[in-house]
Amino acid sequence: MKSYYLPREYGGEGKILYIFSIKSLIYTGAGAFVGFLINIVFNMFGISKAFIPLILIFGGIGYCIATLKVPNTNSFEITRKTGGEKIDEVIKRWFLFKMKHGKVYIYKENVFESFEENTKLEK
Repeated sequence: MKSYYLPREYGGEGKILYIFSIKSLIYTGAGAFVGFLINIVFNMFGISKAFIPLILIFGGIGYCIATLKVPNTNSFEITRKTGGEKIDEVIKRWFLFKMKHGKVYIYKENVFESFEENTKLEK
């Protein structure tokens, strides 16, 4: 009897420990750093008890941006267009769009064919 190699699917194993991915840790750390900076501003105004809540809130926001996906529903225009994509990818694409001053460039694939058709019509 012959034995066959069955490939093992590794995709499902990473989902259990997705909390500890490098990407989520970086986003959580960046969010906690933003909370720390806001805490410094609050300390200047005399509010010193907001230290831990601010770090936890902004760290949680950073973690959610890194790990959650936009829900796929037809209720809103943004969820209809970006449903199922990760939130950080949507934010990156929006930021790049704003950096180009809201311009979208669309390129025609068959530019030469339309040029040939126009020259045939002119003859």
